[in-house]
Amino acid sequence: MQDKPVTLAAVTGAHGVTGEVRLKLFGEGLEGLKPHKSFNGGALTLAKIRSDNKGGAIARFAEVTDRTAAEQLRGTALCVSRDDLPPLEAGEFYHSDLLDLAVVSDKGEPLGRVCAVENFGASDIVEIEKPDGKTFMVPLTEQAVPGWDGETLTVNADFVD
Repeated sequence: MQDKPVTLAAVTGAHGVTGEVRLKLFGEGLEGLKPHKSFNGGALTLAKIRSDNKGGAIARFAEVTDRTAAEQLRGTALCVSRDDLPPLEAGEFYHSDLLDLAVVSDKGEPLGRVCAVENFGASDIVEIEKPDGKTFMVPLTEQAVPGWDGETLTVNADFVD
């Protein structure tokens, strides 16, 4: 897990005709993204970034010079090495640490895998995909998620639908 890159944002589409892109921001938002100039192992170099005043950002990358190239980046995750991030405090983690973890109930029943971590304003929510492809969500609280060990996320059976 320690060598797994951390996703800070994702390109949601082109902005304008000169190659700028719209970003969905994760973690600490724009302030967490600004210190980084290179993403995805050096494939993208940040030339300019600003807030879009809607919780996202508008960015320009040195390698992207027109709208067509910007549109081709749609869906691209902007990742950095963990070594480029400040150390985590006790009890802190990156959402990407939870992605694709096996999920079991506190009774030991396999439930599926973590497919997403969202935050709609109140708290973080873990989305879990069952083996049949259906999903359900659980709040990321100590009551609902009593623990995880880096390989398996344990969910209180009372929160399983």
